[in-house]
Amino acid sequence: MSYYSRLSHAFETAPKLPLTCRSRYAIISDCHRGRGDSNDNFLKNQNLYFTALNHYYQEGFTYIELGDGDELWENRRMSQIIEIHNNVFWLLSLFHQQHRLYMVYGNHDMEKKKKGYSKSLCSTYFCTDTQCKETLFPDLPFYESILLENPCGNFQLCLTHGHQADFFNSTFWKCNRFLVRYVWRPLEHFGVLDPTSAAKNYTHKDRIEQRLSRYAELTHKHLITGHTHRPRLDPNAPYYMNTGSCVHPRCITCIEIERGVLSLVKWTLSVKKDRTLYVAREVLSQFQLPIEW
Repeated sequence: MSYYSRLSHAFETAPKLPLTCRSRYAIISDCHRGRGDSNDNFLKNQNLYFTALNHYYQEGFTYIELGDGDELWENRRMSQIIEIHNNVFWLLSLFHQQHRLYMVYGNHDMEKKKKGYSKSLCSTYFCTDTQCKETLFPDLPFYESILLENPCGNFQLCLTHGHQADFFNSTFWKCNRFLVRYVWRPLEHFGVLDPTSAAKNYTHKDRIEQRLSRYAELTHKHLITGHTHRPRLDPNAPYYMNTGSCVHPRCITCIEIERGVLSLVKWTLSVKKDRTLYVAREVLSQFQLPIEW
């Protein structure tokens, strides 16, 4: 099956969410939450992520996680990830309680597509405040893709992780998982990068993005993905967009949808004139959706 067919197949049974002038969506991809060890790339930006997530919760946004939320290639047990990052999962559970949480799986958390995954592994978490187990999201489905559609049905935003354009990270993801877990992860301590990773190999990254962009242009779809970790929102070429990731060296990036405007946003640590630190939100690029409300 070609990458074109894999991407098309992903949207055949995708659930549809409303896209109106009142819609507020925060789309974040590639958190790669780990178990708190030296390989946990999420650790360095966990405070930025929690601040951003709390902002979106308080402002009434619906949170869409666009794949690779949890690092299940390097780590075997989801319970360890939930335990280490229990504050994040507590906040995600609040989104879920208000029906404002949607999860898409990527290649690094492909196991989530298994039937009953949430019930068996994401039903509860240990809350440090109450010192007891609390309900997480036992009935939460994990999707391969999601469609945001306006009421008239004449405009869609197509959301998926983007690994479908990557043969080894889609069709042969189990083989890649084995290599990452037992070969590339140990070598990473010595500075050897995984050559099959779309996030670390720039030649591979460029090839995947070219495929995603070509697919979006050929099908006239407005496509939002993650996977390559490289944020993109070009108002002059808005067919292919990318949220970026939460594992950049000094920031996290995401895409917001509010009042019919798409915004590529960066959250980073900044300094005030009095030398106090704060978390800053910066809009990098914007695109007005070409539809009438």
